[in-house]
Amino acid sequence: MKNYVIGLDYGTDSVRAVLIDAANGAELASSVHWYARWKEGKYCVPSINQFRQHPLDHIEGLEYTIKTVVQEAEVNPASVKGICVDTTGSSPIAVTKEGTPLALVPGFEENPNAMMVLWKDHTSIKEADEINELARSWGGEDFTKYEGGIYSSEWFWAKILHIVREDNAVKENAYSWVEHCDLMTSILIGTSDIHQLKRSRCAAGHKAMWHEDWEGLPDKEFLYELHPYLAELKDRLYRDTYTSDLPAGNLSEEWAQKLGLTTDTVVAVGTFDAHAGAVGVKVEEHSLVRVMGTSTCDMMVAPNDVVAGNTVKGICGQVDGSILPGMIGLEAGQSAFGDVLAWFKQVLLWPTQNLMLESNIISEEQKQKLAEEIDQKMIAALTRQAEQIPLSESLPVALDWINGRRTPDANQALKSAINGLSLGTKAPHIFKALVHAICFGSKKIVDRFEEEGVMIKKVIGIGGVARKSPFIMQTLANVLNRPIIVATSDYAPALGAAIYAATAAGLYSSVLEASQSLASDFEAEYYPQADQVAVFEKLMDKYEVLSAFVEQETSKTLAEA
Repeated sequence: MKNYVIGLDYGTDSVRAVLIDAANGAELASSVHWYARWKEGKYCVPSINQFRQHPLDHIEGLEYTIKTVVQEAEVNPASVKGICVDTTGSSPIAVTKEGTPLALVPGFEENPNAMMVLWKDHTSIKEADEINELARSWGGEDFTKYEGGIYSSEWFWAKILHIVREDNAVKENAYSWVEHCDLMTSILIGTSDIHQLKRSRCAAGHKAMWHEDWEGLPDKEFLYELHPYLAELKDRLYRDTYTSDLPAGNLSEEWAQKLGLTTDTVVAVGTFDAHAGAVGVKVEEHSLVRVMGTSTCDMMVAPNDVVAGNTVKGICGQVDGSILPGMIGLEAGQSAFGDVLAWFKQVLLWPTQNLMLESNIISEEQKQKLAEEIDQKMIAALTRQAEQIPLSESLPVALDWINGRRTPDANQALKSAINGLSLGTKAPHIFKALVHAICFGSKKIVDRFEEEGVMIKKVIGIGGVARKSPFIMQTLANVLNRPIIVATSDYAPALGAAIYAATAAGLYSSVLEASQSLASDFEAEYYPQADQVAVFEKLMDKYEVLSAFVEQETSKTLAEA
């Protein structure tokens, strides 16, 4: 009997499952489920950067996608040996002692503060600033030093601190908090006591200041200075963490029946999507894996002796085993990548959504079809025209901070800006400037890694942007002045999760061994164009000037507030 494994990948808008042959990585079936409540915009207030998700969106997606791939592949349920879940993060949610999401408890079903606080939620900027200030002034260990030295509003403690200050009911009824990847793992194995759950090393190390140097999470004294609740909460969290090559447990009887599987199926410890994506494309030392979607995550691994005792400043953490067990996982990224272009698209669609759809000249059916056509063709049309604009032509300069800056040096208070507009500036000019901006932001990350002694010899692109936009990928190759290869898989994070599952199930002795047999191939390579590289160096200088100005003005504004 052949063996199969399932990778379940939770993204911002949807969850996708892949069922693969555990011998060769062949994909037998895949399925995608879009979050219904998220699509309606529930529990979100974009104007204040509040982005919450209801766990029912995730639970419904879990059942639908796995059932679908098992049925479509028509495999023997007993042959599905392992499942691993990867998710966005840091995306914590309040739970009861039994591990039930608070949003599923009567009285909290519609409370945004009881929902999962999505990675892109930036309502806790103030709290992140407090954590950073205290880490440098309290006289003890700087618990941010393995997080790049700057704690972000996108991360675990800042989000919890914000919620408990804002909502006493949630504070009083939340026994503990779990990351999204831990929650879905807990649901699959049927956890009845949250203390028994094996927590993700990846999530804890990169987002919750967990480290072996201080035997776990930050000291209670430090947490108490932030809020007494956090010191009390520490006892209801965890001490130990686990890498994703290890089993968290087996599929529960309830979920085995729901999914059409058996309780022999091993469920691996959960992880984050970008880390799984790196595994899905055979990450190795000196390779930078860029997961390019709504945001980016930039993943690297390094031997202990390369970064041992050294901290890489301004990134999103360095954690032993967060990607490959036995190596240090390094994470960086941009808070917005594809989201920058999606924002501009929405700006341009305003007349369609607010004028055309109210028109009495054409029928309702015609309006709907025309709106869909414009929506579908917008980015492609902008790309075609932007490609025709010479680099020598006077172009606007833009920043990619539409959702703040993740790395280098997290600062979610920063905003985007566009400079150099004129009467001759058209939509394709601005679009091209925004493409340049996201590529310049990428270069800042590459530069920081190398300034800190982490050498990059290869860049691997994965995700929707990498596969669908040759224009962006060629621009990125020119800005970075190095070749970029693109992975073939549409679902590299899900594939990486499946590789973890195969290892946890005992089908391979290590993640590295499993990835050699199961990981994605590559379909394209982009080389820097020498004549363009020199021009981009000058445009990068303009980006640096605008960056410095905006950061300075932001600091002044915050100081005066």
